[in-house]
Amino acid sequence: MPKRVLDVGQCVPDHSSIRHLVESNFDAQVVQAHNHEEALSELREGEFALVLINRKLDRDYSDGIEILKAIKADAAIADVPVMLITNYADHQELAQAAGGEPGFGKDSLSTPMAREMLAPYLG
Repeated sequence: MPKRVLDVGQCVPDHSSIRHLVESNFDAQVVQAHNHEEALSELREGEFALVLINRKLDRDYSDGIEILKAIKADAAIADVPVMLITNYADHQELAQAAGGEPGFGKDSLSTPMAREMLAPYLG
């Protein structure tokens, strides 16, 4: 059975790139959520190996770190690994301080580094 990845807050082209990266390199399926509520609902209803959250959500430009914090504050889903998708090192540091895993930026989606960072969760 494929592992599942929750992709939160990406625009259509970025979601497609993430889906391609994940599904062409791992036995995994990508599920999309557009906002805070959808993300938490998906996590509470199903099992996910990893959550990828955009730094700024495409639909309402809300802060992805707030979703990360909400996930880590909910005992039922806090164990799910979460990565912030951002090219900004300072935001990656904030995400890790909030309980996230080291993430990567959209500029890295087509690089071996992105696959290497996903492998511990999806390999």
